[in-house]
Amino acid sequence: MPWEKSFDEDEAVGKAMKVFWEKGFEPASMADLIAGTGITRGSLYNAFGGKEQLFVRALLKYDKDNRRATLAELEAMDDPKRAIAALFDGIVAEAVVDTEKKGCFLVNTASELATHGEEVNRIVRNGVREFEAFLRRSVEVAQARKQVAQTLDPEATAKGLVAMIVAIRLLGRGVFDESALKTIAAQAQRLLH
Repeated sequence: MPWEKSFDEDEAVGKAMKVFWEKGFEPASMADLIAGTGITRGSLYNAFGGKEQLFVRALLKYDKDNRRATLAELEAMDDPKRAIAALFDGIVAEAVVDTEKKGCFLVNTASELATHGEEVNRIVRNGVREFEAFLRRSVEVAQARKQVAQTLDPEATAKGLVAMIVAIRLLGRGVFDESALKTIAAQAQRLLH
């Protein structure tokens, strides 16, 4: 008799995402994933193939539900400087309310890329590139509207802003307090003056 799935795959991926996000890929054991999803080992392997494949699905879910959704909201704003300010304010606010100090699943994964295969590396690189492209376009639009100096290099500015996003995400996990994170966000916005 063929194996029959008795659980919702998307819900299971969401629960696995929480386990991976909290613990990281390597430290998350199959026992953690079984406990976190409520699904047996055999069912997890039958549905997803293994830990790495489940991680890929969890990272893709996070990417869609968080990073892509955030970029879509920011892209919809008509004012590029306001969109960048909203991005940094939002990241700081998320860090402040993150009592578990989980940070950003995508940034956390970027810090452990050597332990992953090409698919995870591709997802992370693509996510960072899309954020950088959004920031570069925002600077270019702001320049066209004469909101920022024409002397700014949009590509270099975008890379600097991405670095500050990563800094807030990492340092917001307990190293820096709210005031220090807000200082980084304010400094990021000063790059546009």
